[in-house]
Amino acid sequence: MFESKYSKVLTIILIIVIVAILGLLAFLGYDYYQKYFITKQASEFVENFQGDITSEEKNDIGTNTGEGIEGNITSGGLQSTPSGPSGTGSSTSTKKKYQGFTVAGTMRIPKINFEYPILEEMSSKALETGVVIYYPSGDNLNLPGNMVIGGHNYRNGLFFSNLKKLNNGDKIYVTDFRGKSVTYEVYSKFEALSTDTSFYTRDTNGLAELTLSTCTDASNDQRTIIFAKQV
Repeated sequence: MFESKYSKVLTIILIIVIVAILGLLAFLGYDYYQKYFITKQASEFVENFQGDITSEEKNDIGTNTGEGIEGNITSGGLQSTPSGPSGTGSSTSTKKKYQGFTVAGTMRIPKINFEYPILEEMSSKALETGVVIYYPSGDNLNLPGNMVIGGHNYRNGLFFSNLKKLNNGDKIYVTDFRGKSVTYEVYSKFEALSTDTSFYTRDTNGLAELTLSTCTDASNDQRTIIFAKQV
């Protein structure tokens, strides 16, 4: 009688252990798939990104290569939507979209294998899709002054999870929606409270600068902050 009850208890424990292991494997598998899918799609977008294309430029590309630009701007989640006059003449620019969000530009950080679009909209959904501009507007990307860009730290390599690995001298490459590419160099790394915005409007001596921000591994109330300047 005792042995029968003992055997049943062992069986129940074994079943619980097996279910727990299967659940863990399923979670790890999903996490790996999610990371692979998101990073692959983002990398393809960055590779194909050329900034805004005017209608005149689009016609030139089609004439010179025998095909339109559409073949390039639909891969990797890349879309285009008219955004009205671009400032001169009658040409119309196309503001790129990624997963439904307007793109201010793209960012590459070779040191941490980072390649993601920079999104203009700051929302919880946008932060689950790419890195986003906190301050000021996306039109100021790569222009003199400081631009603050934030991203999630999922502690699994996605988005800004590896931001803490950057050191002074590491390079950051940004291409804006105009097609202009600028190289930045990290010159400061520190931690700050999530409520500290005192460094957002710092003097950049006429250069374009970036401030990258993400949660620390230890706390969602603390931020890892990276300063990088145009070189």
